[in-house]
Amino acid sequence: MLFDGECGFCRRWIARWKDLTGEAVEYIPYQDAAVETRFPELLPERMAEAVHLVMPSGHVYRGAEAVFRALAIPKGRHWTVWAYERRPGFAAISEFFYELVARHRMFFSWVTRLLWGAHVERPTYYHVRSIFVRGLGLTYLIAFISLYVQIPGLIGDKGIYPASEFVTALRDTTNYRHMGLERYTFFPTLGWISGTEGFTRFQASAGIALAVLVMAGVAPAPCLALLWALYLSLSVLSRVFLNYQWDALLLETGFLAIFFAPLLWLRGARGPQPSRTVLWLLRWLLFRLMFLSGAVKLLSGDPTWHNLTALQYHYETQPLPTWVAWHAHHLPAGFHEFSTRVMFFIELGLPFLISLPRRLRFVACGAFVLLQLGIAATGNYTFFNLLAILLCVLLLDDAVIRKIIPQRWRSETKANAPAAITTLRRRLWTVRNSGIAALAIFIVVMSGFLFYGSLRREFNPDGLLTKVYQKTASFRSINSYGLFAVMTTNRPEIVIEGSNDGQEWHAYEFKYKPGKLDRRPGFVAPHQPRLDWQMWFAALGTYDQNTWFQRFCFRLLQGSPEVLRLMETNPFPKAPPKFIRATLYEYHFTTAAEKAKTGNWWKREYKGLYAPVWSLK
Repeated sequence: MLFDGECGFCRRWIARWKDLTGEAVEYIPYQDAAVETRFPELLPERMAEAVHLVMPSGHVYRGAEAVFRALAIPKGRHWTVWAYERRPGFAAISEFFYELVARHRMFFSWVTRLLWGAHVERPTYYHVRSIFVRGLGLTYLIAFISLYVQIPGLIGDKGIYPASEFVTALRDTTNYRHMGLERYTFFPTLGWISGTEGFTRFQASAGIALAVLVMAGVAPAPCLALLWALYLSLSVLSRVFLNYQWDALLLETGFLAIFFAPLLWLRGARGPQPSRTVLWLLRWLLFRLMFLSGAVKLLSGDPTWHNLTALQYHYETQPLPTWVAWHAHHLPAGFHEFSTRVMFFIELGLPFLISLPRRLRFVACGAFVLLQLGIAATGNYTFFNLLAILLCVLLLDDAVIRKIIPQRWRSETKANAPAAITTLRRRLWTVRNSGIAALAIFIVVMSGFLFYGSLRREFNPDGLLTKVYQKTASFRSINSYGLFAVMTTNRPEIVIEGSNDGQEWHAYEFKYKPGKLDRRPGFVAPHQPRLDWQMWFAALGTYDQNTWFQRFCFRLLQGSPEVLRLMETNPFPKAPPKFIRATLYEYHFTTAAEKAKTGNWWKREYKGLYAPVWSLK
């Protein structure tokens, strides 16, 4: 390949092509003294106009065709060469644009610097993969530790929804027995082995240990596979308590990460190049997460999103606000409207930058991260914000990461010695890549099916894709997303009270959800107090729609220590109460003047009974 060595624009793109073709193509500036001797038939003025590709046979190609054929040499064939030869008009259009760029190199050189920066070469993602995989290990660690301490009260043997009872029902109930072996894929859990509290906590303990290994760089791919299986198992056993979008996002991200992580046993060399197929699947996941978050708000028809007033309610009515949310709530209405516009711009517009040149991806990355930090500052959304930020990291590349990480960490990008890549390992890698390609096609088809369904308000298909999705939905690894499609404009709160005589009632206080009016909203993320979260959802419905709530009150009447440990206070320390009732209040943030006068963060209005008075009888 002969090119203009005095053209900075040409040198940048030649560097990229050289990275793609490797040793298969020799790149020589036409100003080189040896060119006139080796290729006397080529005129310097012609070579200054366009690149020339000289084949071993002596045949010469120029312009766009030369580029296409050079890039096809390593693989033997390329779609651009096929289109150039077979598709009418493709050759003419290609040469037109090539000549256009060649005549305006200064302008397109500026465009290249603007969109790609100093690195036009094909980017690498070793550092990016390392940060992402270790960050995912941290996310798993947080998720498993948070769940481990709550298992006894939530799904333990004396918890609200015992996993052992669920497993017994799966094994013995006629409703499930007729499913045969399909039960094991419809309920993919290790609970089939045992549903006891001890074995359930063992699964969480194993998840903690494996997450630490991933963070240390020990066998990341096998450990991530086991982490995915364990979290899926506990999600099935926990039912309503692990049925949030971030639980599904962790499972989907964790599943893709199995194929993105390096096939190494111990931390050391960087391993093979990260799979670009999986990288783009993860970016497609980020696109769906961000775009659908904005799209469902508009498609729901909710008036507060359409008239840009939603944030006037959000900070006050979200499940577990922080004290920052109190201050944000009292900002002017104009600021809330402006913030909503910015949010829609980020969620609906910037996701399309994900597939564009690197600097535009960096812009999207920065905006997404700022959005997540703003959400994390005003609300406790567990590990969701961390996980979303990790997906944003995948929009970067090693060139930018090397500028911000310490020098000692950069040694991890040293390549493996050639001898270390054995024939067996190379074959295994080839088989793995073939499997990834097949898996990618399936994921793109199914996730695209769900994506399309999310954008249609009435979508009830009954075809092959629906049947396939129904068979795989239980694994929760291809999902649809979209938070706060409809904004809650008021905040009902359930207050649970106990009594021994039916006259004098004493309230149970939760650890994190609003209760006492003078308790400041705090930061609890990345831990998720799942009972507190469920109470927020229960208040939006009725008690007979939430069987778990009835079980919860039953455990309070029993005085279950495991359940009481999920609470902040127990007003009946010596013996459980004889009666339990649930009252409903509407909570609001106090104004600045009210807070200065009373010291309260909240004010409330009594709305009536949420559930009737219950007793063990």
